[in-house]
Parts: sequence; C-alpha cells; structure tokens
Amino acid sequence: MTTSENPGKSPPSKSVQPQSTTNPFVGILAVFLGAGLATLTSRLLSVGLPDLRGALGISFDDASWLPTAFNMATMFSGVFVVFLNAFWGPRRILLPAATIFTVASFLLPFAPNYQVMMALVIVAGLASGTFYSLTMAFVLTNLPKRLVIFGIAAYAADIVFVSNIASLQEGWYIDHLSWRWIFWTAALFTPLMMVCVHSGIPRRTNAEPRPSWHGFIYFSLSLALLYGALDQGQRLDWLNSDTIVGMLVAGLFLLGATILRRVVQPNPIVNLKFLNTRNIVILATSIFVFKFMHLAAIVLVPGFLANIQHYRPLETGHTLAWVALPMFAVVWLVATIIIYVNSRLVLALGLTVGAICCLRWAHVDTSWSGSSFEIVELLLSLGLAGAYIGLVGSIVLEALEAGALTSAANAATFSGFMHLMRLLGGQIGVAAMTRFIAVREQFHSNMLRLYIQRGSWLADQRGRMLASGVLPRSTDGQEAQHRAAVILGLQVRAQAYTLATSDGFILIVWVVIAYLLLMLFLRPGKITFNGLSKMQ
Repeated sequence: MTTSENPGKSPPSKSVQPQSTTNPFVGILAVFLGAGLATLTSRLLSVGLPDLRGALGISFDDASWLPTAFNMATMFSGVFVVFLNAFWGPRRILLPAATIFTVASFLLPFAPNYQVMMALVIVAGLASGTFYSLTMAFVLTNLPKRLVIFGIAAYAADIVFVSNIASLQEGWYIDHLSWRWIFWTAALFTPLMMVCVHSGIPRRTNAEPRPSWHGFIYFSLSLALLYGALDQGQRLDWLNSDTIVGMLVAGLFLLGATILRRVVQPNPIVNLKFLNTRNIVILATSIFVFKFMHLAAIVLVPGFLANIQHYRPLETGHTLAWVALPMFAVVWLVATIIIYVNSRLVLALGLTVGAICCLRWAHVDTSWSGSSFEIVELLLSLGLAGAYIGLVGSIVLEALEAGALTSAANAATFSGFMHLMRLLGGQIGVAAMTRFIAVREQFHSNMLRLYIQRGSWLADQRGRMLASGVLPRSTDGQEAQHRAAVILGLQVRAQAYTLATSDGFILIVWVVIAYLLLMLFLRPGKITFNGLSKMQ
C-alpha cells in the first residue's frame, strides 16, 4: 500500500496530540451518536427484514442481501477511514459522511424498486462505516486522562444497549408507526450528530501530503467480499454456491494484491511491526471472544424464542431489554471499580460471569419462554459490561504503553487493526455460530428420528395420543394419523433446535475458557487507570 504520490518521500512521523476545541465533550457526544446510529441502523435492518419483505413484496433471497450489502459497505469504509483520518481528521470525514447518511436514510423508504433500494443501502453503509472507527480514537485524544475510563463506559453502554434494544424498537415501530422508521430513525437523529460535530470537533490545522489509496482500496474490497461470503455462506450452502466461491476467490485475490503492494511499495502510514507483540494480539482476540459471547443474547435467545415460541420482534425485544436497560447503571459501576482494579482482571471476571450465564441457559428446553431468560439476563448485563469495559480499557492501556500515540503510523495501524478485529472478527463469530447451530440441529434431528423409526413404545404411544387428540377435527382415522405424524415431526424439529441452541451456549462457554487460559500468557502491564486518573 502506498500513501503519497511520491513513494520515496514519507510523511513526517509526529506525535498525535489532542486536538484543541472549545468544547471537546460536544465532539465526544457526536462520535458516540454516530457509533450508536450506525449500530442501530444495522440491527434494525436485520431484525426488521421480515417486515420489509412483507411491506415491499421482496423475495426472501433478495431481502437477505439488504443487510449483507449494508454491512459489506460498512466493512469497506470502516478500516479504510482509520487511515484517512490520519491525514484529514475526523471533522472533514464525519460532516460529509453524516450528510450522505441522512439523505440516503431519508430516501430509502421511497425507493421505487429493489435495485434503487440496494444502491441506497450501500451508500448508507459506506457513510455509516466512518462513524464506528473514529469514536474511541477521538475520545482517547480529547478527554482528560482521568476521564478516559468513563468515556469507555459510555461507549460500552452505547454499543451494547443499542444492539439489545433494536428488537424492541423495531417491533414498536411496526405496531405503532411504520416500517419506514427502520431508516428514518437515522435520518431524524443524524443531523443532531452533525451539529455536535460542527460545534465540538475542530478543523485539522496541519497539512499532510495528498494520499494515494490503491493499497487501501484493494484491502477494503477484499474485506467487504470476505464479509459478504461469511454472511451469506450458510444460506447459500458455502462452497456449493458459485456466488460464495466467487466472493471468496475475489476477496483472497485482492488480499494477495494488497500484500504484494505492501512488499513492493510499503506504506509509511502502516507500521505492521508495531503489531508484532504478544499482548496486542492476545488483547485483540478478546474482541472476538466478547462478540462471540454476546451472540448468546443477540442470536441464540432471539432465535430460540422466534423458532420455538414464535415470538415477534416486539416480544423478543421485551426479553432482551433485561440486558439493555441495566447497562446504563452497570457501566458506571464497573468504570469506577476498574480505576482501582486491574482492567484485565475485570475483563476475565466479565467473561466468566457471561460463561456462567450461558452454562445456566444450556439447560434450555421447549417449555422456556421469554420470562425464563430474564433473571439470568440481569447477571449477563453485568458480565457484558465488565467484559466490554475491561477489554477496551486493556486495549487502551496497551496502546498507551506500546506507544500507539507517539506517531501517526502507530496510531493508525493500531486503531485499524482493532477495528478489523471488531468488524471481521464479529462476522466470523456469527458465521461460525450459525453453521454450528445448523449442523447440531441436523445431528439431533437425525438421532431423534432414528430413535422414533425404531418403533419404540414411547414414540408409538405419543403418536396414538396425538392422533386421538386431533381425531374430533379430522374426517377419519387415517387423516388423524397423518396430522399426528406432522405434529410429531414439528415436535422433533423443535426439540432438535432446542438441543442445538443448548449446544451453542456450551460452545460459548468453551470459547471463554480457552481465552481465559490464553490470558495467562499476557505480559504484565505498567500503566493503570488509577495512574491515569491522577493526571490532569
């Protein structure tokens, strides 16, 4: 990857100093609003997909590509913008991106056909991808050091709350307003973010060389294609689909082109040697582990309630609110504790609490409803808060200790790597869990049907009971037996999916245990938040 028109001339390396602004807290509010709106739009689009299909008459296959396209576009710009920020600063990026996002979100419900809607979704995804990546970097360089941990707490509340409240919000929109508010929420609140950006984020005063972005474009396109393949892989049967194979081949080819360009013409703003430390790699892995653990709340529980209890988004949202709402109180408690306790210990305790919750949920059966999850979700909110603040806090302390803020190259490389782990690592977790649930459901279904086909007296008795139950609403005994067989098949499927969901919770427990063992190899840190809190 190259960064200037004259590849032999590198931009000077300089310390990344906090940008002066009359009101940095307004700027911090701006980036928090942006991150929350980007997360909310993505979740609303995914959760509200069935309602969009019904309202617009879009086929299942076509509709499934809408959230995929949005997230692929976010993936493209999410890492790219970290390096763009090193030259232009957040203000020159966020103001035009927020304007584009507002206009695209407002126009989406008026799209005359599927093709126009897809184009607008991609435009909105490209714009919103810039919101995520600048948040923590801006907070870290503009908040007083003693308040950094509380900025991390606010970021945790922002992201985790929005992720878990989206189902409740989408369900309320459908019942009381319209599906159009899936998009208009962003159009309504993004202008507030723009006002905050204008008032709280200053113009970049230093001039940098005009960049050339060929290598970054190759890399971003490869990430977007790989993300799309992971997102659609299970639905299209992975390597049995020409589309998935094509996306994987193209993504890997572009990744190879990126590596080749890096070897031939290294980019001075990318310092890959800076990432070659044990602590950075292990702590970056914690992002994947946290997002994998979070799947218990945003994938496994909603999937179980939708497939077994046939919950609508609003009903599922009421259950997930037991994770979302306590976050507002819990994050500040955890942030205060972490000043006096090692952040890695808080991360480990948070992951342990989450694993305990998953172990409890592994006892799920078909009789469980939303209320069966609610009490444990209160404990899970504590685990998620501790894990998220602990991991971000540990990453921030490692960045300070490793010298990530001593040069533009180190800052951009460190931030880009962490956002890559957040975006692509999260999708790898989703794809792995989705595949795991499908395989385990098929396994349990085959085992249950094999047991039934052997003619056990319990299966025969169950069949006779079902047949006698539907006989009054059947024309004859043969129809009653047929209907009983259909009901028994549905019960077998429900039981198989329930067992697969239980296996999913167990898988999360083992992933957490493996990472806790990996944390034993972390080298001791020299900087603590207690030390930072004493700084002015």
